[in-house]
Amino acid sequence: MTETTGTTVEQVMAELAGLEDPRMREVNERHGDDHGVNLTKLRALAKRLKTQQDLARELWKTDDTAARLLALLICRPKAFERDELDTMLREARTPKVHDWLVNYVVKRSPHSEELRLAWFADPDPVVASAGWALTTERVAKKPDGLDLPGLLDVIEAEMKDAPERLQWAMNHCLAQIGIEHPEHRARAIDIGERLEVLKDYPTPANCTSPFAPAWIGEMVRRQQEKQ
Repeated sequence: MTETTGTTVEQVMAELAGLEDPRMREVNERHGDDHGVNLTKLRALAKRLKTQQDLARELWKTDDTAARLLALLICRPKAFERDELDTMLREARTPKVHDWLVNYVVKRSPHSEELRLAWFADPDPVVASAGWALTTERVAKKPDGLDLPGLLDVIEAEMKDAPERLQWAMNHCLAQIGIEHPEHRARAIDIGERLEVLKDYPTPANCTSPFAPAWIGEMVRRQQEKQ
């Protein structure tokens, strides 16, 4: 994607307002996301705008959730400084903005490892959850240098009573360790079974349960089927 010019924040905000759907907002607000824009339509708008770093920064400043989601789709992840990304994460009020910022921007940033370490130890559980999300990415893709038994120790000691967002991130890390690293699989399953985090989470019939032992079992089964 290339940089284009000429689009103003006012034009984009007007277009986002036109995409607002009150029923969709009602659904999203149940999950803590205060916007009513269909994400498929948001992605189509981003595709049309192409990459515009300056516009992305201006959209972020509006503090509007739909505008911030759009900003994360049209920005250049490598153009943000480390401190800028740290500030943005702390400003990300809603789960979807937080999730997209980590997955679409921070993971592609040259500062991702430095931020992973800083956020992992942050006293704010929402910020810490971003550190865990980046750690989970490394568990799957670049595990060398990670202390997997140490991560399991922390999860075993802290996940049960962790605040919701942090608990979800820890649980994902637990499942990923069990899925990707057979030598730790039995311990990961045992921790999940004893802590029972998300054991009763309502899961549609065609979806995988977030309960770590079930999640690990299903993903390992799929891996074995491919072999």
